[in-house]
Amino acid sequence: MSGSLAAGEDRPRPGRAAVRAAARAVLARAAHPVLLLAVVAVFAATVRRGWPPGPVTFAFQFATLCYLAGLERLIPYERSWRPSRREWRWYGVYYLLTTLGGSTGQTAVLLAAGAVAPERPLLPLAAEMPLALLLGSLASYAIHRLGHTNPWLWRLHGVHHVPDKVNVGNNGVNHVLDVFVSQACAQLPLALIGFSERAVFGVGLFVIAQGYFVHANVAVRLGLLNHVLAGPEQHRLHHSTDLAEAGHYGSDLSVWDRAFGSFTWHPGREPAEVGLLRPESFPATGAIGATLVHPWRMPAKTGETAG
Repeated sequence: MSGSLAAGEDRPRPGRAAVRAAARAVLARAAHPVLLLAVVAVFAATVRRGWPPGPVTFAFQFATLCYLAGLERLIPYERSWRPSRREWRWYGVYYLLTTLGGSTGQTAVLLAAGAVAPERPLLPLAAEMPLALLLGSLASYAIHRLGHTNPWLWRLHGVHHVPDKVNVGNNGVNHVLDVFVSQACAQLPLALIGFSERAVFGVGLFVIAQGYFVHANVAVRLGLLNHVLAGPEQHRLHHSTDLAEAGHYGSDLSVWDRAFGSFTWHPGREPAEVGLLRPESFPATGAIGATLVHPWRMPAKTGETAG
C-alpha cells in the first residue's frame, strides 16, 4: 500500500491553469445545450401547470440574460468587449425599452393566437411547433434583412449596430419601434395562420434563447450545427464593418441564410472590427433621447446599410 501511495505521490498533478482550461472547455460545450434544455423545461412546466405565458416569457428572458452574462465572465470570446459599469447603465435603459416593445408585440401575438386559434389544433404539437418555428424564422429573417436594405427601417434597426462590441448586454440596444415591428411581423403571422397558443409560446421561448445566445460574447463554437442553428460565430460577422461578410440575418436558424445566399461563415472566419461603417450617421449609444427621435430627424439615404 505504501508503495502505491508513493507512486501516486510521484504522479504530476495538473496545475491550476490546466484545471481552469479544462473547466472552461466543459462550460463552452455545455453552455448551449443547457440553454436549450431550459427552453424545453420552462415550456413543459408552463403547459403542465397552466402558468400565464406573458410573465413566464419575461422571467425567462431575464434569466437568459443573467445566465449568458455570467458565462461572458467565465468564457469570454473577447475580453475587451466586456461592458463597463457605465455601459451597463445604458444597456439597462435599453433593456427596459426593448422589453416594452417586445412584450407589447408578444401580447398582441398571444391575443391574436387566442382569438383565431381553432378549438382543436390542426396538427399535433410535435408537428405544429417545428412548422411554426420554420415559418416564424423565415418571417424574422425577412424583416431583419429589410431592416438593412430599406432606408427607413434601417434608421430604426441601425441603432442596434452602433456599439463597437458584441455582448449579451447590448443585445437590448434597439429602437423600441424596431423591436415592436420585428416581434409582431415575425410571430403575428403564426397566430393568424391558426397555430395554437402553446406552439406560438414555445417558439417564442426558443427565439428569445437563441436571440440572446447569438449575441453573447462567449467562446462557444457550434461546429456543424452552424449550418442549421444561428450562433455567436455567425452573428459576430453580422456586426462586421466589412459588408462583404456581414450577412447572417437569422438569429434563431441559419437555414434561411443558406437558402438566400447570406451565409458567410466558415471555420476560423472572424470579423476584424464590428460596429457601423459610418459611426457618425447615428447618435452614440449613451445618447438615448437622441436615439429615440433619430429616425424622424435623419433623412433617408438610398443604399445605406449596416456596417
